[in-house]
Amino acid sequence: MLNLGIEKEDIIKIKGSKFMYGWIFLALIGGVAACIFLVIHGLKFNSSYSLFYLGGGITCLPFFLYITLWTLPGFIPGKTLLTIVRGENGSIESKKGKVSIKNIRNIDLVRNPFNLINDIVIETFDNRVIKIRTYNLLDDLLYQMTVDKYIYPYMAENSKKVWDRKVNLDELKETAKYERVEQKT
Repeated sequence: MLNLGIEKEDIIKIKGSKFMYGWIFLALIGGVAACIFLVIHGLKFNSSYSLFYLGGGITCLPFFLYITLWTLPGFIPGKTLLTIVRGENGSIESKKGKVSIKNIRNIDLVRNPFNLINDIVIETFDNRVIKIRTYNLLDDLLYQMTVDKYIYPYMAENSKKVWDRKVNLDELKETAKYERVEQKT
């Protein structure tokens, strides 16, 4: 479930889901712990697989430490990923800046190949690109429901057509029990 902080009727603060916090924490800590366990038991040399333990632990430990260091800023308690101000003059605000919803040409969730963290990438009509780091705390379905519910009604018509090609409303209805409600603007 999405962790929403609604200050007023039109201001919505998007935070990561508590499930994703737990899932990522367990995966990262579990991976680092497993690598350390393999290295320790590999150094004992009391098994014929000790070299495999040692090699696997030494090979995977830097990867898990690297991913953990990139993800740690997302674990700040109460961290707001982005703020959506709804309405005709609505905007999306983050540490990277503020973007008018009417100015959005394209919005997408993209995995960064360098650090394996999902970013919300917003392209505007004035050729700016804003990347909002999600620290993998916002999964794909919640991202799609958030954009469709809070941003889509206020987007420009061309942007709505682009979004309609990306989102699968049938899948959202089956999986997340979400249906688009047409709002009068």
